[in-house]
Amino acid sequence: MFGRKTEATADRKPGFLGRLRERLNRGNSWLSYDLANLAPDGKIDEEVLEDLEAELVMADVGVGATEKIISVLRKSLARKELKDIGSLRRGLHRTLCEILAPVALPLEVSPQSGPFVILMVGVNGAGKTTTIGKLAKRFQDEGRTVMLAAGDTFRAAAVEQLQAWGERNKVAVIAQQAGADPAAVIFDAYEAARSRNIDVLLADTAGRLQNQQGLMDELAKIKRVLMRHDEAAPHEIMLVLDASQGQNALVQAEKFNQALGITGITVTKLDGSAKGGIVLAIADKLGVPIRFIGIGESAADMQPFDADEFVDALLSNDEEPGKDSA
Repeated sequence: MFGRKTEATADRKPGFLGRLRERLNRGNSWLSYDLANLAPDGKIDEEVLEDLEAELVMADVGVGATEKIISVLRKSLARKELKDIGSLRRGLHRTLCEILAPVALPLEVSPQSGPFVILMVGVNGAGKTTTIGKLAKRFQDEGRTVMLAAGDTFRAAAVEQLQAWGERNKVAVIAQQAGADPAAVIFDAYEAARSRNIDVLLADTAGRLQNQQGLMDELAKIKRVLMRHDEAAPHEIMLVLDASQGQNALVQAEKFNQALGITGITVTKLDGSAKGGIVLAIADKLGVPIRFIGIGESAADMQPFDADEFVDALLSNDEEPGKDSA
């Protein structure tokens, strides 16, 4: 299983939760909004829930997920369970976790005869290539062998960036000349990985605009070519989403899922946006496993998604005892 206990990965880098909380709570949104300000007299009523509803929508939680959250809280209010800010915070925490827990599933790399193929997809600028580099480092720390495939043949800079990650991690990168057929490049990488008994093949692809059907068809072609040689490949189709894109990220996820059937999501750039609520919208609308979240450039700044920790970070209050303030 990805994330299994080893000396290198058993513990997260100290302070990750604290840094996640700090970076999520930038800006003027419900993520940094002290719930006490919604009810300065401490009384929880319908008006407070309406104000909270507005905060959730503005934080990109999405209308559907917001309605579910507020509906649960209204029922708690009717049962007189929301007596103060503390009970509201606990009720909100519980409700958010119920939405996120089903998608907080780790990436499992099953043993097999050939390489475990992870096809990385997403729009330009989402952070695919950087995520590949971070994943390569994590797999290596787990004792796995890794190879990279430079399937983004349209941008020379993309190949160079991937090769730089390969050099940094001492990982082989299979690449061809600019303009080469991406499916051919990735198939060559698959054959090379199989002949060298590589555990994991990470395949980069060009940034795709979700409304460019021709390019989406090309990704589907890559999938078909791999499946001809291994019916289970690619074993993971990982969509990389930029959290700062807000509701556009949800639209991207829906389009990629329709075209390819994505099996996992990595949410990047949570350090660049206070609107981490998009994670809730994706979980509620798609139900696709969220594998990782990223809050920075270093490998340690991308960690497996944990629903409870994420909600803790969203609803953090520096005055609460026992919170990680690292």
